[in-house]
Amino acid sequence: MAYIDSNIFIYPVIYKSETEEKARKAKEILLMIEHGEIPAYTSSLTWDEVVWVVSRTLGKEDGIQQGRKLLGFPNLEFIEVDKNVLSMAQTLLDRYDRLNPRDSIHIASALSKKIKQIISDDKDFDIVKEIKRTPLL
Repeated sequence: MAYIDSNIFIYPVIYKSETEEKARKAKEILLMIEHGEIPAYTSSLTWDEVVWVVSRTLGKEDGIQQGRKLLGFPNLEFIEVDKNVLSMAQTLLDRYDRLNPRDSIHIASALSKKIKQIISDDKDFDIVKEIKRTPLL
């Protein structure tokens, strides 16, 4: 099982060039999820991040379209951000002073499903001992 960070969904959209190695690798991971090869989870927060970044980079219509695609992505389970997840996120913030609130929600979401691996290009997750980050490259 793997938790999928928002940048895995964003890179293939904003970096169209096939020569962009991170976008190519992210696309491979997404295809593996689509084909059911990786049991994958993400937070409902990911939808917000994808729509926001794509809207700011490519325009609002593209952001809305990517949000729609994300909601219908095959074999991807969304983890709701509820009070339990937020309480766990608060505990993580108390424990790791360099962790930002959004990242603490992502990690708490993963941990709420007993997921110990996050696929992400974000090195900020490396300070958290409860989860292992698998980078794109």
